[in-house]
Amino acid sequence: MTKHRIAYYRVSTGDQSIDAQRAAMGGGFDTEYSDEGISGATLAAERPGFAKLIASVRKGDTVCVYAVDRLGRDALDVQSTVKRLIDGGVIVDIHGLGQITGDIGKLILAVLAQVAEMERNRITERCNNGRKAAREALAATGKTHKGKHGLGRQPLYLQKDSKVKGKDDIAAWRKAQGASISATAQHFGISPASVKRYCAGALG
Repeated sequence: MTKHRIAYYRVSTGDQSIDAQRAAMGGGFDTEYSDEGISGATLAAERPGFAKLIASVRKGDTVCVYAVDRLGRDALDVQSTVKRLIDGGVIVDIHGLGQITGDIGKLILAVLAQVAEMERNRITERCNNGRKAAREALAATGKTHKGKHGLGRQPLYLQKDSKVKGKDDIAAWRKAQGASISATAQHFGISPASVKRYCAGALG
């Protein structure tokens, strides 16, 4: 029976790219699955890409992921996912940690998953506190505590040191050059998703 190395990638927003995870993991996989724009709060089995992986993976295969938290919504989901894979004779390989197999592997991963969940909770708490401070400062002074004129990420043309100086710069440059989405993204140092958003309807 042929054994396959299978990669799984996940990013939470459309502006993020799986390319960094692919590069870090080294490539050379027989099959790759991904979920882009899928929140980490979604159960692993409910993610379209991961569901396809589960349906196709076979005994003897190796599933490779960039980090523990790619394998589930929380510690319990990670444990459930890994148990399902290992009990099916699948090896789980986590970048920087190595292969997780057998009962000891399940135990180690359960601890790591719990630590990852605690860190996510701390990050969420810090973000919530930051948003609260920003809203309060905005209401009191017209600017956030970091000097911004509104909540959320600023448009590219308002960001410091951005090559984009106006709303239509990206679409105009792409049209003038006849450039692809990837070439435009590389020129401006932004994600392909950002190019699509700024160029919607400007060029086929």
